Amino acid sequence: MNRFYIFIIRAILGAAFGVFITRFFYPGTNPAYMAGLGVFLVGMAYVMEYWRGRKADKSK
Repeated sequence: MNRFYIFIIRAILGAAFGVFITRFFYPGTNPAYMAGLGVFLVGMAYVMEYWRGRKADKSK
């Protein structure tokens, strides 16, 4: 799988989990907050991937 497909999968899952989490904990919130949470989740996925890769490189 190339990086674009991975991004699309992460974006879809980030959006879905952002909507689910926001609707579950704050049912009456603004849709902009849902989108913000989705962007945050996707961004954190990339930060964690970078951090894991950097850690693996140090152990070699």
